[in-house]
Amino acid sequence: MTPNSSFLEQLRSSSERLMYLLDCFDRSRVLVVGDLTLDEFLTGQVERISREAPVLIIRHENTQQVPGGGANAVYNLAKLGAQVKVAGLVGKDDQGQALRRIFETAGIDTTGIAIDPVRPTVTKTRISAHARQSVTQQIVRVDRKSDDLPDVDLQLQLADYIRSVLDTVDAVVCSDYGDGVFTESVIEAALSHSRTIVDAQTSLKRYQYATVFTPNLPEAEQAVGYAIASPHALSEAGRDLLNMTGAELILITRGEQGMSLFDRSGNEQHIPAFNRTEVFDVTGAGDTVVAALTLALNAGASFWEAAVLGNLAASIVVRQFGTATTTPDEMKAALQALLDESTK
Repeated sequence: MTPNSSFLEQLRSSSERLMYLLDCFDRSRVLVVGDLTLDEFLTGQVERISREAPVLIIRHENTQQVPGGGANAVYNLAKLGAQVKVAGLVGKDDQGQALRRIFETAGIDTTGIAIDPVRPTVTKTRISAHARQSVTQQIVRVDRKSDDLPDVDLQLQLADYIRSVLDTVDAVVCSDYGDGVFTESVIEAALSHSRTIVDAQTSLKRYQYATVFTPNLPEAEQAVGYAIASPHALSEAGRDLLNMTGAELILITRGEQGMSLFDRSGNEQHIPAFNRTEVFDVTGAGDTVVAALTLALNAGASFWEAAVLGNLAASIVVRQFGTATTTPDEMKAALQALLDESTK
């Protein structure tokens, strides 16, 4: 789906309003409850094949650590100007300390991060390399995580913290990557807020009556139990997801096909992808959609306006490798560029 003349006209007529909403992002207060991950990127140059085994020997050049998983949603909100609190777990390890430092440097309130003494900070280490005159490419990824649930006392500690700050935030974002934070007590606490946005990879039914769900296409297919391969199936899936979750809104993100928005009044709206030709990495783009959508709703946006701004934010970060963020100024520039291009 590409922007057609009808959509572009609607976008042009809404541009002043969208710019205003972007100016309001820094007034927003958000609590993110999330499965916090540290993404590590190790890069180097291939020197030779090892004599010990048929593997590459890589001379290390650089290590980069950035927020991933639910932590990427936290970081996206902060970079978009929001006042952010975070509730989640990290291990008693260097990776947990690194993640906390990144947050604190960005002005994020880390009071709600609890330390799990027996489970490691979820860490995904990507090792990439290049030859002298070649591009860098990923060779292997090493994951550190535990499949065990956190101790019951930690679960209750998180739930208590969430309840204690609900009155101080405009919205709660649940960023569920399936790493153990979202136990029954934590979900119940998060759903106590009047505006809860859920980005969960599985088990959407656990978040009954949340305000908005933002599944991508595979997640939506898993939830409804059938393939979404036609416009009819897409409409049916939207209705089924609304009935299944009791949500006010379902936003299905569909990659290069854009987004589809369904509400309880029976309205169905489709938003085309704003960027299909410069897509380098979709890692974490869903977190960016959720962040911009949440801040727009907090600013008083309609669901359509919020989805458009979420789509716009994602169109920027997919141009960059790895988990990335954007800012309101970059979004304004991208919106203006899109409008200028449409008049040529």
